[in-house]
Amino acid sequence: MGILELFVIAVGLSMDAFAVSICKGLSVPRAKKSQLLVTGLYFGGFQALMPLIGYLLGVNFRQFITSVDHWIAFVLLVIIGVNMIREAREEAEELDASFSVTAMLPLAVATSIDALAVGITFAFLQVDIVPAVALIGVTTFVLSVIGVKIGNIFGAKYRSFAEIAGGIVLILLGCKILLEHLGILL
Repeated sequence: MGILELFVIAVGLSMDAFAVSICKGLSVPRAKKSQLLVTGLYFGGFQALMPLIGYLLGVNFRQFITSVDHWIAFVLLVIIGVNMIREAREEAEELDASFSVTAMLPLAVATSIDALAVGITFAFLQVDIVPAVALIGVTTFVLSVIGVKIGNIFGAKYRSFAEIAGGIVLILLGCKILLEHLGILL
């Protein structure tokens, strides 16, 4: 998997965190630098940690399912993508203005669960995990900081678009992986 594909996955995975960051930006009258940093660190950190955990789990089971790994990657990415699109159509839940551990930790875990499944697919695709998780973490950090700022300035009207775009990207990547492994796409 090339750097461009990893970057596209990183952006796709970041969309949940980006959307929540926009909502966090909406919750405060003026976003402080410390709030931007806290949001980026929580979301970026968990988006990097979860695929690493998924990868470690996947590596342990890879030998048992290598004949169907491309199908597993395809199904997981499509399910994640469809779920992101479905969530974008639901009404946004209100977030409080707190940036404390008790407020940010559940949000960081919730927005990074998809990355766990992607980490499993990375194990099947034999992706070099360290650069992959670093890219995902940094991309999510940057987009989360930008999201808080955008939310603080523009409001929630871009939340649904970000989640739908992220879902579509993950579905298309799942299709690409499947088509490559079936020899249809070179």
